[in-house]
Amino acid sequence: MKNIIAVLVFVLLAVGQVFAQNNLATVDTEYILSNIPAYESSQNQLDEMSKKWEKEVQDKRAMVKKLYEDFQNNYVLLSEEMRKKKEAEIVAAETAVRDLQKKYFGPEGELFKKREELVKPIQDNVYAAIKEIAEEGSFDLIFDTASSGVSILYANPEIDLSDNVLEKLGYGSNK
Repeated sequence: MKNIIAVLVFVLLAVGQVFAQNNLATVDTEYILSNIPAYESSQNQLDEMSKKWEKEVQDKRAMVKKLYEDFQNNYVLLSEEMRKKKEAEIVAAETAVRDLQKKYFGPEGELFKKREELVKPIQDNVYAAIKEIAEEGSFDLIFDTASSGVSILYANPEIDLSDNVLEKLGYGSNK
């Protein structure tokens, strides 16, 4: 218990020291990105692609719905063999729609790939600039205040006290 209290006091003193040095800064990445024309252009291009692909998926869903409605309306007129054939056709069409949606919007889908191609290089440049500014200005921490919440974009490795905490707890460090 004493070790935990000692560690907490140590960490609070260290954090207080960091704040006392006043080597902190903030940036708003949403503001930065919104003022980069290439980013806005990329976002617009992604939005257009997304709308086009969403319409294609919706059209296919409407087709499946029509197949199903036709099947229900003609159910009593169909032989058992025809019913099974129509059911299989509907299931195949539903699967095709899900596959198409996954192809465009899945975790490794076309939209993700296009976003990686268009937007990620711009974001990487922004983060590289932030890191350069941090190192040139001797900042220890730079926080992002974008509307998605506050996060740390840069932390000087010299202020990382993880090894000190491990040593204080008697575990040593892994470095």
